Amino acid sequence: MTTLVVFIVVLIAALLIGTPIAFGLILSGIAMMWWLGMLDWQLIALQMTNGADSFPLLAIPFFLLAGEAMNVGGLSRRLVNFGLTLVGHLKGGLGYVAIVTALLLASLSGSAIADTAVLAGMLIPIMRDAGYNLGRSAGLISAGGIIAPVLPPSIGYIVFGVAGGVSITRLFMAGIVPGLLMALSLAVAWWLLSRKENTAVLPRSSWKDVGKAAIDAGFAFMLPVIIIGGLKAGIFTPTEAGVVACVYALFIGCFVYREISLVKLYHCFVSAVLTTSAVMLLVAGASITAYMIAIANIPAEIVGWLGPLRESPLLLMAVMLLLLIVIGTALDFIPTILIMTPVLLPIAKQAGIDPVYFGVMFIMTAAISLITPPVGAVLNVACAVAKVRYMDVVRGAVPFIIAQFAVLVLLWLFPQIVIVPARWLY
Repeated sequence: MTTLVVFIVVLIAALLIGTPIAFGLILSGIAMMWWLGMLDWQLIALQMTNGADSFPLLAIPFFLLAGEAMNVGGLSRRLVNFGLTLVGHLKGGLGYVAIVTALLLASLSGSAIADTAVLAGMLIPIMRDAGYNLGRSAGLISAGGIIAPVLPPSIGYIVFGVAGGVSITRLFMAGIVPGLLMALSLAVAWWLLSRKENTAVLPRSSWKDVGKAAIDAGFAFMLPVIIIGGLKAGIFTPTEAGVVACVYALFIGCFVYREISLVKLYHCFVSAVLTTSAVMLLVAGASITAYMIAIANIPAEIVGWLGPLRESPLLLMAVMLLLLIVIGTALDFIPTILIMTPVLLPIAKQAGIDPVYFGVMFIMTAAISLITPPVGAVLNVACAVAKVRYMDVVRGAVPFIIAQFAVLVLLWLFPQIVIVPARWLY
């Protein structure tokens, strides 16, 4: 109990004084070592090295580079154009374009922040000219952006799978239906909100134009088919899928669309390296914390507190999800996974909860936290790109946050919605 208090106090204190979360994790791990009388600097270095030395984690830089190549190489723009020709003529059509494109981008990149930045940059100017409420539009785009961590290929699943020893391929397959349901819930919410608004609509595109846009975006459509098909057929692992996605996106951007110059290619690599280094430092720092959490037997202590709930997995799951929601309002996506996975996953396993199902619910909850204030990293991205006040974006996002939570509750009440399709796909 005292070790847990030391961990929480040191981590919160580090965050309050503005310490980067990676260093806060390292400090909290060192504090637990000191408290238990086993402070060993060589062990700290060893754990950080071992934590980052993981073959599945190699997928992260490759998927990040693939996402950068897709944005710079024109794949993302062609997906937006396809959405405009397909549903841009409907009442509130630009909102449906945002949802459709968010779903398509999510199946390519796995990064909520990157997808939100691309969507906001491309669609907000068009929505502004058409008379849409910018706060609500930015809120919708933010809510669409968080589909990316839930739908494969997701960096969140990779980190969770490594931290918890859960099959990443199974997590990828299990995330398909929840990701689709999230998009559907946004479409329903947008329909309810936009039907009474007086906004301009785009001219209806002919089926010939829709077909041309679909053909133009055909190479982008092929990427998720290649990834999911390859994983299901056992042709490659999730890490190798990252390499395939990276090579494919670079090849299409450089040699088919010919939009990636040497200068743009350099910036793609630099951006991917910077993001990867930040994620890997978090992973290395969290490995010390996870090691000390296991040594101090903290999961067993928490099991003791939640002991009565183990007889009711449904209630236990609800308590853990509520805990993740509260933590997610203060912590970013990856730190939440790294800190809470070694604590909560053993409890879920002891209660008989499927670890793959738990992983999907964990990632979905952490993703929704990206659009919940006061932090709301994705909200901040949409706010900055759209040049809209933060509180306007928050108010605009509320209906879509409710819609995403409704999906979360549905999957909590009926786990088979996740488990059955996952088993069939795998």
